[in-house]
Order: sequence, then C-alpha cells, then structure tokens
Amino acid sequence: QVQLVESGGGLVQAGGSLRLSCASSGNIFRISNMGWYRQAPGKQRELVAAITPSDSTNYLDSVKGRFAISRDNAKNTVYLQMNSLRPEDTAVYYCNMRGQLLKAYDYWGQGTQVTVSS
Repeated sequence: QVQLVESGGGLVQAGGSLRLSCASSGNIFRISNMGWYRQAPGKQRELVAAITPSDSTNYLDSVKGRFAISRDNAKNTVYLQMNSLRPEDTAVYYCNMRGQLLKAYDYWGQGTQVTVSS
C-alpha cells in the first residue's frame, strides 16, 4: 500500500508563493503519473497539474504560467511551485498517484490547505 504525504500548505497573501511537496512510500513512484488536484468549498475537485514518468506536464488553464509541477524520482517526491497566488487558488490541495502494473492503481494523499488572502 502506497502512502502519499503532502506538506507545504499554509496562509499567504495574494501575489505570494508556496511550494507543495508530496512524498511517496513504496517503489512505484518513478513509473507513476503524478498529479495535484484541488477542491474549494462547495466545488468539485479539479486537476491543477500533472506530470508523467517522462516529465510531460499539463496544467489547468487558470494556473498556466504561475504554477509549475516537478518530480524528483530519487526522493520519491513531487512538487507544486505556486507563484502569483490569487484568492481563488484557495482550496485543499491533494496529491494523486496513478498507473498500472498488473492492475490499475490510484492513490491519494490526505490534502493540505492553501489559503490566499486578498
């Protein structure tokens, strides 16, 4: 069973920056697709950024140019650098790992709160 542990959330003023980290247990990190999702109160969870094992990335339109996802396979960790934060970025951010070995797998972290004040 894989465990994902997020860290780095907090309270920041608009225009500020935060870096989220998600550390994975186990030995399937380097072959997995990793993603950051977020869920604001009363809204559906949405994909913010994702990165493949070959380092291809994709982003939610509203964060393009402000957020950057990266991974360090040696540390089993995925990062989300968030710059120029806006109040509308306020949400719980979740780390996700998915892929397929003998069967598909899909793991989630516990979430970390990001609050951006205006």
